[in-house]
Amino acid sequence: MHEKIRQFFFPSLTPKFLIRVCLVASSAYLFFSYVCTPILVKGHSMEPTYHNGCINFCFRLHYLISDLKRFDVVAVRLAGNRVMLLKRVIALEGEQVEFRDGELFINSQRVEEPHVRFSCNWNLPPRRIQTGNVYVVGDNRSMPMEQHVFGQTGINRIVGTPLW
Repeated sequence: MHEKIRQFFFPSLTPKFLIRVCLVASSAYLFFSYVCTPILVKGHSMEPTYHNGCINFCFRLHYLISDLKRFDVVAVRLAGNRVMLLKRVIALEGEQVEFRDGELFINSQRVEEPHVRFSCNWNLPPRRIQTGNVYVVGDNRSMPMEQHVFGQTGINRIVGTPLW
């Protein structure tokens, strides 16, 4: 019995064991690099949905099987960088986005945002979203505009969606 316990915790380094370890390590690397990437939430721009310092996982295959929709929370890659930010899509390509007196307007129609608990006190003039782009912002609208508005970004910079 004592020998079985020792072999479990200290296996002999046979070629079969080393191949298994390499397969498990490479599978884990591929999974966490290309399927489900860990992401650290930095800053307060997505509160109360996501809090500063929390770790989430970005499911990178989501938009291969589903279309991007308004109000999806997405992970956006910064230009030329591995850093990703969580933001919410509020306008799709071809639409016109505007903030007037703290309210969101899409194509001149007021839009309810049930996920926003802190309203904003700033205005954003109407902007047309170019083809191949979306407009993303954080959920904490009480912050000054320049601290959480990411703005118009390319769809190709959207990496995926958080799992929870």
